[in-house]
Amino acid sequence: MESIILKIILALFLPGMIVILLTRITYNHYVALLLSIALIAASVYAGYTSPPLIFVVDALSLTAGFWFATQMVQRGINKD
Repeated sequence: MESIILKIILALFLPGMIVILLTRITYNHYVALLLSIALIAASVYAGYTSPPLIFVVDALSLTAGFWFATQMVQRGINKD
């Protein structure tokens, strides 16, 4: 039970943070989203995400991270 709770907590934060980090590295939020999806797909294929609820939480976190990365990119464009 504790393992599933830990997985849900990590799934809430890590995918979104990965999108933001990769946006800062690649300077493109679309590329960052694709790389993040590829990382999550690899972890699903390897069997690290077992309950289907984790997929939903990962998708929610990716969406939130992509939204925040888009806002971050827009602020950078408007600043120039």
